[in-house]
Amino acid sequence: MDMSERRERKAPSKKSSKDSAPAAKPKIHPRNKHKGRYDLPQLVKGTPELGAFVQPNKYGDESIDFANPAAVKTLNTALLKHHYKLEFWDIPEDYLCPPIPGRADYIHHMADVLCASNYGKIPTGEKVTCIDVGVGANCVYPIIGTQEYGWSFIGTDIDSVSIKSAQAIIDQNPNLVGKIELRRQPEPKDVFYGILRKEDRVDLTICNPPFHRSPDEAQESASRKVNNLAKKKVADPVLNFGGRSKELWCDGGERKFIQTMIRESKNFGTSCFWFSSLVSKSSNLAVILESLEKAEAVEVKTIPMGQGNKSSRIVAWTFLNAAQQKEWKNTRWKEKEESTKASE
Repeated sequence: MDMSERRERKAPSKKSSKDSAPAAKPKIHPRNKHKGRYDLPQLVKGTPELGAFVQPNKYGDESIDFANPAAVKTLNTALLKHHYKLEFWDIPEDYLCPPIPGRADYIHHMADVLCASNYGKIPTGEKVTCIDVGVGANCVYPIIGTQEYGWSFIGTDIDSVSIKSAQAIIDQNPNLVGKIELRRQPEPKDVFYGILRKEDRVDLTICNPPFHRSPDEAQESASRKVNNLAKKKVADPVLNFGGRSKELWCDGGERKFIQTMIRESKNFGTSCFWFSSLVSKSSNLAVILESLEKAEAVEVKTIPMGQGNKSSRIVAWTFLNAAQQKEWKNTRWKEKEESTKASE
């Protein structure tokens, strides 16, 4: 583990609040297409059904009710059509309908990680392969990654309905066909076992793990979120972004899930350059970094993310040493660039 990570884990020095400036909140990624306010008139033009949900907010600006699941789903449809050229996008009822800006941020930050490992140039094109652990019914990460950087994706999930839904999205969008492969994980307790083969070579993995440790914890979080959005207590809250049980919680929550991922990733240390995961709860970060140290990760990056009042972070790690990293970028990515130029 590099020394910058060790410094991050030191206890903060005891200074008075007068001596310490408040930490700057992480901002949305500069390449994210969703940096500013949504251009609702333009979105409605492409997706007319969104117009039924547009209404003035308390400041008199056009907006939608983000506590309304139907409004959020229709907004996502409009965003994916407008920015990522989709002709069709839909998900089954009650399945996770993720906020697009946050998903885009993760993709752009991981592109920066690859860039830093590739002489300051982002590797692009279909031979760059990314595994999305838990692709979900929405298939949003692969959609953004293929359209922004031309990457290929392997989407994995334990849920057969999610796989079927994601496949329907791929099949009905010509710009996704042949770029995203879906693999069902047969063992719910595994992450890479049963999916990644020793002979496989992938450039990065991404994951938005189940955050919560139990259904009760997931419901409590949903109630708090909906009440905050509605600015009042809702008797029977419906989570605005949806989510089935397998998408929202697992035994041990995100901490245990990521620790399992770390243990398994070590066995595929030469099969992938950069492994990564979102870490939603800051209280889990120290334990996850400690697990990476025990696993003898060669390099670890902690990348802050933020949209609005919400902050999160990505943890990325690699088991490749300096010589292996150099060989990887000088063969796989150099060949990719040359083959891309040859096909133009």
